[in-house]
Amino acid sequence: MVIIGHWIDQNWRLQKLVLNYVHIPPPCRGLEIADVIWRCLKDWGIESKIQTISVDNASSNDDSIENLKIYIRSTKKLLCDGRLFHVRCCAHILNLIAQDGISEIKDVLVIRDSVKYIRRSDARLKIFSEIVKQLNLYERKLIDDCRTRWNSTYEMLAAASKFKDVFPRYAECDLHYESYPTEADWVKIEIICSLLEVFWIATHIISGSEYLTSNLFLNEVSRVKVLLDKKIIGQ
Repeated sequence: MVIIGHWIDQNWRLQKLVLNYVHIPPPCRGLEIADVIWRCLKDWGIESKIQTISVDNASSNDDSIENLKIYIRSTKKLLCDGRLFHVRCCAHILNLIAQDGISEIKDVLVIRDSVKYIRRSDARLKIFSEIVKQLNLYERKLIDDCRTRWNSTYEMLAAASKFKDVFPRYAECDLHYESYPTEADWVKIEIICSLLEVFWIATHIISGSEYLTSNLFLNEVSRVKVLLDKKIIGQ
């Protein structure tokens, strides 16, 4: 576990510092996590200066925050009696929503298989690149994705969509390449990318570490809500 501190210095500039890296053997229960964080705060002498703690939405983190409240209340009064102490990671919430959505569109991700098939061989990639040049396309390259990271799936789909005219021409050069994306697949991918792009932009904005994000996340979440409401109404 990595523990990071954020604070405003005397010049009103946002500062950030890694306070500690800690190995917590499994199972990572809430009490053990709270004890590790508390010891870290004590080591730095800042146990009476903590205003909020941001964590993702694991149930063990809920338990750890409740235990930390008890520890910290022994040294100071919590702001708003602790109602603002536990800050849930908005980027993690968006990640869960996007992952849940992608799990419902597995049938469209034939593009993933196509990208992997071509990138797996230098010879195939060379043929693909030659077709790209023949079509005067200037996009950089195909990229793989990580199945557990929805944002990389979005980046893979967005990159592949730039080459949608290349895949059928590549199929003419490779008799073993049989299952390439159809025009209907690309229409679906365009819709999917338009949805995921909003999540992608919002996640990047509210995951920033060089600027304040508490004043930005509500606007980004509102954009996501408006988008989802439009899609629901459209259906």
